[in-house]
Amino acid sequence: QVQLVESGGGLVQAGGSLRLSCAASGRTFSSYAMGWFRRAPGKEREFVAAISWSGGRAYYADSLKGRFTISRDNAKNTVYLQMNSLKPEDTAVYYCAANSRGAGSSWRAYEYWGQGTQVTVSS
Repeated sequence: QVQLVESGGGLVQAGGSLRLSCAASGRTFSSYAMGWFRRAPGKEREFVAAISWSGGRAYYADSLKGRFTISRDNAKNTVYLQMNSLKPEDTAVYYCAANSRGAGSSWRAYEYWGQGTQVTVSS
């Protein structure tokens, strides 16, 4: 079992930045690939980024490349999502998730989920 707790969300103006954190507890964090997903009001859950268990490989939604960066610190059992040049369309609840089978973009492959953190970008 892995417990995930996101933090760092909030209200920011367009063009601003936020860094989300996801703290993990339970089973060995470094055994899991980690992903970030988001869900905007009235929309489906959307892949944002994923990172391999070692942090050596990262994957991004094409539309977010260059603005978002995923990273992890296995010593701190934490994964991060740095979000720059935020736009109103980035407004969503952001979720982190853990996957024992590897990093990927399908939310169905992830076994454990956090409760989410709200990000609101004002224009």
